Amino acid sequence: MTSEYLLIALTALTGIAIIAAAALRGWQGWLTLKTRELDQHRPEIEGGAAGGMARIEIADLKERIRKLEAIAAGVDL
Repeated sequence: MTSEYLLIALTALTGIAIIAAAALRGWQGWLTLKTRELDQHRPEIEGGAAGGMARIEIADLKERIRKLEAIAAGVDL
């Protein structure tokens, strides 16, 4: 009787360990996938800088456009 319970407990424990290992492997794969997606969508600018430098360069481009529009409109800056 006791050996039957022990066998059932060990089988259940082995099953839970297999499921946990498979879930951990899937989680690590998902994290790797998301890391690759983030690396692909990171904008690269002239010098290879991303993020903050991209925002600075966009602000600089907007300022240049504003100045060109002012020149085209005949406004002296």
